[in-house]
Amino acid sequence: MNHTKPLEIVENIYFIGAFDPDIRTFDIIMKTANGSSYNAYLIKTSEGVIIVDTVKLEFQRDFFSKIEQLCSYDEIKYVLCHHLEPDHAGAIPELIKRAPQAKVLISPQATPMLKAITNNENIDFETVWTNKELKLGEKTIKFLTTPYLHWPETMSSYVVEDSLLFSGDVFGSHYYDSRLFDDLVGDFSYAFKYYYDHIMRPFKTYVLNALKLYDKLDIKMIATLHGPIIREKPYKYIELYRKWSLDRPDNISSNNKIISIFYLTSYKNTRDMAEAIFEGAESIKTIRASLYDLASIEEQNMINILEESDGILIGTPTINADAPKPVWDLLSCMMYLEKRGKTGQAFGSYGWSGEAVNMILDRMKSLHFRVPPIEPMKIRLIPNEDELEKCYNFGKEFAQIVNGKMIEIDMN
Repeated sequence: MNHTKPLEIVENIYFIGAFDPDIRTFDIIMKTANGSSYNAYLIKTSEGVIIVDTVKLEFQRDFFSKIEQLCSYDEIKYVLCHHLEPDHAGAIPELIKRAPQAKVLISPQATPMLKAITNNENIDFETVWTNKELKLGEKTIKFLTTPYLHWPETMSSYVVEDSLLFSGDVFGSHYYDSRLFDDLVGDFSYAFKYYYDHIMRPFKTYVLNALKLYDKLDIKMIATLHGPIIREKPYKYIELYRKWSLDRPDNISSNNKIISIFYLTSYKNTRDMAEAIFEGAESIKTIRASLYDLASIEEQNMINILEESDGILIGTPTINADAPKPVWDLLSCMMYLEKRGKTGQAFGSYGWSGEAVNMILDRMKSLHFRVPPIEPMKIRLIPNEDELEKCYNFGKEFAQIVNGKMIEIDMN
C-alpha cells in the first residue's frame, strides 16, 4: 500500500489514516515492537462526505492530504468521533477550521472533552447513542453506545449497507503493516491479545455489554482505530473477546469462589500464617483457595491469577517501615484488571512497627476492592499455636464473606 494515498476498503468508504512504524512505546505501558497505526476513514455519498475519526497531531499532514485526494472540505457534512483520545482526535481542531460547516457527532459523555480539545465553546455538534441513526445519501449509520472501551466517552457505529462495524478501539492492535487487512498482513495474533490485555481487560463487563450490541448485527468487516482492518472471519475475533472476557479456569466450577493468597516471607513467619489462613478458607464449601509465593511468580501469572480471583489476600512482612517491592508490584498489576467486586484483605508478621499490612489495605481500598471490616491479621515475630488458630479463623471468616455472608463492606 502507498502510504500517501487513500485506500477504498468497501465501496465509497476509504482508509485515510496514518502509519507510525517507528513507535516502540505507547501510552507508557505498552510495547509496540511492530509500530502502530492511527486509523481514520472517509465515507463518500451523493449528499456529502462523512469523516470518521482523525489521527494523532504529528500525522495530520498525511491525513489532510488523503482527504484532499477524495473531496473538497466544503463537501464534508459530518465528523464522526468514536473516541477523543489524542491519537484519534489530534487533527479535529484543524479539521473544524477547514470544514466549519461540518457537524461533529459524539457520545453525550464526550461533550466537555470536545470543547476542551477544540478550545471552542460554540462548536456545532450533536450527541448520538444506541438506536439513533444517520442517513446520508446511500449510507445509513447506526450508532452504538459502548462506554469505557476504554474511555467513558467511547462509542461504535455500524454502516448498514456494508455490514461494516466502526468499532473504535475495540478489536484493535498496535501492529503496523502497510498491507492493512488482516488476511494480507503478517501474524498479528500476539499483538491482538496483548492489546486486549492492556487496554480492554480492565473493562471486561463493558466488553460483554458491547458484544450484546454487536451480536444483533451482521458484521462482515470491522474497521478498527489501530492495526489491521478485519474482514476475514470477523466473528473469530469477536469470539476471542467473548472468551477472554468470560474466562475461568477449566478445572474450577462456576459455582466455586476463588480465593488467592499471595505472600512474601523473610523468615517463614508470614508463610506459616498464609498456610493457616489457607486451611481456614478451604474449610468453606464452594471455596477454592490457592497459595502463591510472591518471590517466585512472574507478572503475567500475577495478572491472570488476580483476574480469576473473587477474593485476594496479601501477606507481607514489614521491612524498613514498608512492604517490600514484590508486594507493590502485585498491586500495580491491578491497573490491567477490573477491580470492583473483588474482596481484599491483608495479613503479615512483623518485628517492630508493622505498618506494611495497613499500607496494603489502604491501597486496596483506593483500588476499589471490597474490604470487609474485619481486623487484618498482624502477628509480631513467630506465630504461636494460638495465633495460628486465629489465622485459621481469619481465613475462614474471609472465605465466608467471599462466599456471600452479609457484612458491611468498606468501599472508601
